[in-house]
Amino acid sequence: MGPGTVVGGRYRLQERIGSGSMGSVHRAVDELLGRDVAVKLIASRARTEEERSRNEAEAKVLSQLNHHSLITLFDAGTEVSPSGTSIVWLAMELVQGSDLSRRLATGKLPARQVAHLAYDLAIGLDYMHRGGIVHRDIKPANILLFDYREDETRLRAKLTDFGVAQMAGDPNPQGEEFTGTAGFMSPEQVRSEPAGPHSDVYSLGLVLLRCLTGERAFPGLAVESALARLFRGPEIPDSLGRQWAGILRAMTALDPAERPSAHEVSEAMQDLATAGRGRRSMAAGEDPERVRAAEELGAASEDEADPILDRITALTARVLGVPVAAVSIVGGEQVWTVSGSGASRGSTDQSGSLCPVTVREDNLFIVDDVQKDPRTSDNPLVAASPGFGFYAGVPLRNANGLALGTLCVMDRRARSLTGEQEATLRDFAALAADVLQLRRDARDARHAAEFLNGEPAVAD
Repeated sequence: MGPGTVVGGRYRLQERIGSGSMGSVHRAVDELLGRDVAVKLIASRARTEEERSRNEAEAKVLSQLNHHSLITLFDAGTEVSPSGTSIVWLAMELVQGSDLSRRLATGKLPARQVAHLAYDLAIGLDYMHRGGIVHRDIKPANILLFDYREDETRLRAKLTDFGVAQMAGDPNPQGEEFTGTAGFMSPEQVRSEPAGPHSDVYSLGLVLLRCLTGERAFPGLAVESALARLFRGPEIPDSLGRQWAGILRAMTALDPAERPSAHEVSEAMQDLATAGRGRRSMAAGEDPERVRAAEELGAASEDEADPILDRITALTARVLGVPVAAVSIVGGEQVWTVSGSGASRGSTDQSGSLCPVTVREDNLFIVDDVQKDPRTSDNPLVAASPGFGFYAGVPLRNANGLALGTLCVMDRRARSLTGEQEATLRDFAALAADVLQLRRDARDARHAAEFLNGEPAVAD
């Protein structure tokens, strides 16, 4: 099938834009909607009407996939070529951008970037696997890199090329040798055994190892590379660190039953992506002493503005170039904003703030894009604020080391902080904490004086 051919009654093929062992990809025009799409053509082994019907049914299942980490498939079906060959076609979104294979040609990737990309891919695979579909050809060339928007602070990944995907548990078509790409296929695929969800996990593990080291795990010619993994796992450098080494060894275990699920991989990548930038929130029990001290401070500060704190938040916003900087106190259920530049003073419940997360993390907590980061995307404040892009917060500690609140900064757009800016935010937070401690000390001293003078101590 060449340029000018119409498939599915509406997709007119144009020039070929890609090809591989399983078929070719063409730019095409959707004549019904007047848009450009990509159409993949795959030669099928189907010879009977029953086999063709099965191909079409499986193609329709693929066309119903809908996940932001997967290329969107608009339509699918089968055609019979003039020579009588059954052709499976997939109409999908036409994405402008590079792929991971081209990016790796320039060298390895930073570990945090790899974790972010891996998270995108793992949640996409988890979605596929829960729908009973196995990709079977996870490799760098099938991973597209792109930005959601012009001011995106990090690349995102989408999985493409579902040309060899099949329903989990289905045997390989009769006469089909191992399917996949030799450098990244699983041991069971090399043995021409049915590929399951854990086969995709193995292949993803090899892709991540390539990203982190810049080297192929099993070098050599195709057959040599494929056979090597039947007898040993890939070499994983100790320099990658304990966390990376642990998850990669698990993903590339020879026994599929010992590999984690795609969902478990996504959780591990979430931890790795946030390492050093604030861990994932944990539902740890609250410290009663911390809550009591915070609520006393919050109630005392609610009605009394502090010009020094106001100066600190104004300076923080100006120096870091953000529209919002605020000092907040986090109690057991309430959050009090006691000073803000671009933020109103007052109180709210914890669902209306990210400050409680910062206090629980007990460390500098940075979220480059709150709308897409899994740590914050489900937060009610974020869900209700589509114009909220960036958050960073530092815990404010009292003299006993308890985190009573935060100094945080926010921006409408997704962004990041440099190391120097992170240090600046910590410095301003230390100043704000000192001011709050001085206020507490002064209040305690005043109450003590009133007690010694026989005056009733009134809470303020």
